Amino acid sequence: MSTELVQVVTTTANKADAERLAQAVLEQRFAACVQIAGPIESHYWWNGSLDKATEWSVLMKTHSTLLSQLEKLILEMHPYDQPEIIATAAEHVSAGYLKWLKDELRVT
Repeated sequence: MSTELVQVVTTTANKADAERLAQAVLEQRFAACVQIAGPIESHYWWNGSLDKATEWSVLMKTHSTLLSQLEKLILEMHPYDQPEIIATAAEHVSAGYLKWLKDELRVT
């Protein structure tokens, strides 16, 4: 079992915001890979009412030791009042992929 690799997901209102976030996260080496998918349709509660929006999903692969720095950067950059930030520890990661991730993030 490996809990070193963590996948962090957030959503943005448009692709440009997703790309800006991806660029900053990668430049700071808070993630080794960022995948942007969309558009997606989100349905949710907001301020006591049901709402829906077209959004872009941003999935970031990072090391557990960098999670707090990644979260801080997302909160600083994100235009939403309350952005989604959900981190999931990987149960299994292939040895080669984990080595690549650590090498790119300069984690020992």
